[in-house]
Amino acid sequence: MWRLGHLGRHLGRALQRFDARVLDLMTADVDAPLALSNLAARRQIGAAHIHVMRHLPLAGERLTVLAQRADMSKQAMGDLLDQCVAWGLVERKADPHDRRARRVVFTHLGRQWLDAFGRAVAQAEQEFRALVGQDVATVVVLGLEAYAEGE
Repeated sequence: MWRLGHLGRHLGRALQRFDARVLDLMTADVDAPLALSNLAARRQIGAAHIHVMRHLPLAGERLTVLAQRADMSKQAMGDLLDQCVAWGLVERKADPHDRRARRVVFTHLGRQWLDAFGRAVAQAEQEFRALVGQDVATVVVLGLEAYAEGE
């Protein structure tokens, strides 16, 4: 049946599997902050939080821009950021270019989490390459890049 085997469904399932593996790897990372490893192990940090962190530049960004980049509403992004603030991953600071605005920036703990996330992504990518082979992995990456950039 086409509804079970189309490209979008495969992409979605692959992303879910990849993100779940990244979280699993983060729970086992001895260099990751323990409190955040525990949150990941209990699945309190999930794909939505990972999505937020993917779109936050190291220099920080306004909530409205983050929401736009993540294709989310400002309210949904704000709710996720509230959780990330409570966990100590990010903080809201005054925007130096507009005193009415606030910027979301990584905390020291958030930078440690980001480092652990990077290590987990690299490991998950290595596992993907080992599973499907280097040539197939390269073709998949090139194909997805071309598709994402195409109009």
